[in-house]
Amino acid sequence: MYPKGNLFIPAPHGRLEAIIKEPADATRGVGIVCHPHPLGGGTMHNKVVFRAAAGLSDAGLKTIRFNFRGVGASTGVHSEIEGGMEDVRTVVDFVMDEDPDADLTLAGFSFGSRTGMAAGMNDDRVKRLISIGTPVDKYGDYEFLTGVRKPILFVHGDSDEFGAENSLRELYEKVSDNTDAELIVFKSCGHFFDDHLNELREAIREWTVRKMN
Repeated sequence: MYPKGNLFIPAPHGRLEAIIKEPADATRGVGIVCHPHPLGGGTMHNKVVFRAAAGLSDAGLKTIRFNFRGVGASTGVHSEIEGGMEDVRTVVDFVMDEDPDADLTLAGFSFGSRTGMAAGMNDDRVKRLISIGTPVDKYGDYEFLTGVRKPILFVHGDSDEFGAENSLRELYEKVSDNTDAELIVFKSCGHFFDDHLNELREAIREWTVRKMN
């Protein structure tokens, strides 16, 4: 028997492996969290993804973590950003088919940020976005985010190996000209938030609660 909370979401390439967790108290919405690059070992069990989902759960959201195509028990073969975006859309479709009135927050870490933000920014069903460890130097095309018109939170480390703080601040300033954007930067913190995981969880909880009120 598949463990409670685990499921397979139908996808164009077969299925996506996922974990759904209900919040401790009344459910206020749904949160999807996208994991880092599959070719770098990224999975839905990544510690940053787990803590981000915990922060959303603390805010009263039912959370869904999933494995991109070709990872774990998900079918298909990794196909970079386009494939990742399709997988994000598949999970969003699943959530909204289950509950068309769901108040949906979409979060992504690293590769999950790049795919999740691109897939969710123009989807009216997604109400708010959270970009964690935004790899602005790895992917040089983050200018697309200047078109965001919904609340977005950036959580970053000042020593992130894939996105210099100055690079992210430049992007953040452009994004904040057009929408409700916030930036939280942890000091002495790298891409994987090693000594800041609890702070990451709390930052996501606090922002989500505030933006849902």
